[in-house]
Amino acid sequence: MRKLFLIFLLLTSTVVIAQELNATVTVVAQQTGNDNNVVFQTLERQLKEFINNTQWTDKNYKAQERITCSFLINVQNYSNDAFSATLQVQASRPVFGSTYSTPVYTFNDRDFQFNYIEFQNLVFNPNQFESNLISMLTFHIYMILAMDADTFAPNGGDLYYRQAQTIAGYSVQGNAPGWKLEDGLQSRFALIDNVLSPTYKEFRTTMYSYHRDGLDLMHKDVKAAKEKIAEAILELQKMHSRRPNSFLMRVFFDSKANEVAKIFGGGPSVNISKLVDGLNKIAPIHASKWKKITF
Repeated sequence: MRKLFLIFLLLTSTVVIAQELNATVTVVAQQTGNDNNVVFQTLERQLKEFINNTQWTDKNYKAQERITCSFLINVQNYSNDAFSATLQVQASRPVFGSTYSTPVYTFNDRDFQFNYIEFQNLVFNPNQFESNLISMLTFHIYMILAMDADTFAPNGGDLYYRQAQTIAGYSVQGNAPGWKLEDGLQSRFALIDNVLSPTYKEFRTTMYSYHRDGLDLMHKDVKAAKEKIAEAILELQKMHSRRPNSFLMRVFFDSKANEVAKIFGGGPSVNISKLVDGLNKIAPIHASKWKKITF
């Protein structure tokens, strides 16, 4: 009986720790002039436990399948329980047949206003507003899950994007910036609205083909994989023709610009004249990186 209990304990422990995310959380508070306040350390620890120990989907993830991600909270002002901060989110996923991890989601959220009392319970309700702190974190968590899933299957992230959209919808009642149409073209509202819009459909198809048809086949045939990656990127020209200088184009290249320059800056030569022309058209802000691409 004791052996059975130990086996059960081990199995249940594995389920608890092997959730979807392997997240690091860093809270920086130097701008407050009081960065040694223990409340920031407690916040960092609680958020890390909340993100890593919550089961966000109905799928079972093995420990090695967990999505590597990071949340950097830069607190600028702090008074009582009111915080004003920025949030930088990054997530990556492994490339098949290699030890390389590719960046999938990079987002710098500049409007992070929240209230927090030390040791307060952090609870997520998928259909109900709890606080702007919870909404901000869970919105980006589901964006991470969605974009990761999109790289493994066509439109694989649908369910998670819909949850992010639900979070954005009910978070308006918190009156914090970033959740409404009026909050600008680079807000959380704009992000989820654009991702789910047919106007920007190439963003998601490119996310799939770039990773599955390109990067994941690098271990078999580098040249063929590079050609597939180039084709995937050039698909974004269709999106650019409809909406030049779109927010989603920036989101894509915030994650991928350095990687693209590295992929095509060496290795087996492929004809990249169309690629360079296309990149300079759809992402001119990264022109200095595109100069590193060679035949």
